[in-house]
Amino acid sequence: MANITFKNNPVTLLGNEVKVGDKAPNFTVLANDLSEVTLNDSKGKVRLISVVPSIDTGVCDAQTRKFNEEATKFDNVEVLTISVDLPFAQKRWCGANGIENVQTLSDHRDLSFGEAFGVHIQELRLLARAVFVVNSNDEVTYVEYVSEATDHPDYDAAVEAVKNAK
Repeated sequence: MANITFKNNPVTLLGNEVKVGDKAPNFTVLANDLSEVTLNDSKGKVRLISVVPSIDTGVCDAQTRKFNEEATKFDNVEVLTISVDLPFAQKRWCGANGIENVQTLSDHRDLSFGEAFGVHIQELRLLARAVFVVNSNDEVTYVEYVSEATDHPDYDAAVEAVKNAK
């Protein structure tokens, strides 16, 4: 498993670490209207999956805004931001911040995504900051588990990975 810290304190990640070349595991999360969303719902598209501990914090806010901006430059790409925030809070935050190009999804109900992608922080019941790119064939082509959960991911590398995914 990836070694992650949260505010410089080591944390335990639960689930299965995902690596480049793996078939992306399916998961079930909730959309802002409480409907279920799975990886299979965007089958045939490239997926950029941005994982944040809580959308209402500084780095998570910046990360979501950055990928929302980048999403306008992509063709046939779904940009998903996943956290354990409640769907209602995600919807409110998106509305207040003009976020329209990213789909925010909640893993609050059963941590299906967190377990499937190995980002569930056991001690905090949050998700570790990470970025995954999944191609149209459901293969993982890019993985970044951000080693310190309060740091930014490598935005440029993630965008480049999306551009190279088919």
